[in-house]
Amino acid sequence: MKQSGVRMEKKLYYEDISEGTEVPSLVKYPTTMQLVKYAAASGDFYQIHYDKDFAISQGLPGLIVHGWLALAFLGEMVTGWIGEGGALLKLGGSYRGMNKVHEDLFCKGKVTKKYTENGRNCARLEIWVENPQGDKTVTGNAVVALPSRA
Repeated sequence: MKQSGVRMEKKLYYEDISEGTEVPSLVKYPTTMQLVKYAAASGDFYQIHYDKDFAISQGLPGLIVHGWLALAFLGEMVTGWIGEGGALLKLGGSYRGMNKVHEDLFCKGKVTKKYTENGRNCARLEIWVENPQGDKTVTGNAVVALPSRA
């Protein structure tokens, strides 16, 4: 499976980031096999995700990636970035467009706020998936907690 950009850091510290810090991007290339496996794991068996003829009969250009799978790719990007010492506290998104199978999905993000809450060093992230045309097909937010060097 084609993918790039995933690097599990040993430890990302709160002091290492600032508002505007970009999350290293992750490129995913979903295949038909991955969609079938995801359908089995999630229970989402809508045919537009695995039956090309059905998808086309519904007016779609072909197989469509599950929205939740695209959001899971964003979660993978964030957890790979925060590394062993960090924690993903919240992850949410909205589906703005369709992603097609056998097409690169570019997962991106940036820090929009740094703050301390309930004794935890937190960061809010803006996250999104872009298709090869540069359209944002999934947009969302994540909140992470990071260790301090202090």
